[in-house]
Amino acid sequence: MEIALYIMILIMGTVFGSFLTLATYRIPLGQDIIHTHSYCTKCNNKLGFFEMIPVLSYVFLKGKCKNCHNKISIRYPLIEILTGIAFVVLALGLRINIYNVFTIKGIEFFLGVLFIVFLFLTAGIDIEHRIIHNGVLIYGIVISILNIIYQQSIFNNYNLNKLIIYLIVIAIVTVLGTLRLKKKAKNDYEYSLIILCLIINFFTLEIGTILTIILTLLIISIKSLINKILNKGKKYNNKLPIAFYICISNAIVWIMIFLSQIGV
Repeated sequence: MEIALYIMILIMGTVFGSFLTLATYRIPLGQDIIHTHSYCTKCNNKLGFFEMIPVLSYVFLKGKCKNCHNKISIRYPLIEILTGIAFVVLALGLRINIYNVFTIKGIEFFLGVLFIVFLFLTAGIDIEHRIIHNGVLIYGIVISILNIIYQQSIFNNYNLNKLIIYLIVIAIVTVLGTLRLKKKAKNDYEYSLIILCLIINFFTLEIGTILTIILTLLIISIKSLINKILNKGKKYNNKLPIAFYICISNAIVWIMIFLSQIGV
């Protein structure tokens, strides 16, 4: 029974991953992510049911659009697979089984799923557009507050003062970012990074956040070094998707924490 449950969780994760690929494409463009039917981004042809099956549709279509035959990016099935794996790791870390899935464990799994969605959305949009979308940040703030309320009501891990400080810091950072935009600055990327780290802190706590920042700096340093070596004497775009690296680093830290909990 547990094997069947985890297969269902894996499938659910790939379905969420499919939605995330859609959302990361449409959100920066201001397009609807709920009601508008899925379509090919090259020829705008509406996709049929069998063209929207996570992972399998990519295999069956041989990585090409059925209508225009343009190549479909490999990132789509990769994100679907990675999201499925993340869901399974979360379930394993929480020791989800058929008997506790509708208990407190189920609530923790649900909150974890919401956080995974936040990380993938932030990373996906940043790698493509070098922005942290405000709507995604608001979503992250909401789910972090939900997590705080849950932790307080069940485990008494947080207190009201901490929640108030959190909201005050976010408000100050948001105001500073807004004032900067009024001065016609390019964007509020740096301020958004602070809010991103705050959201991450309330899901992976201080130690997780510190490890995330250290790993992010390490990855960026290695990436910058590789760029300099490969582009020696040439100009290259040095605007790094820092939010992407933070989310990837946090996902790695987060997975390691959960794997350690199950003794892997």
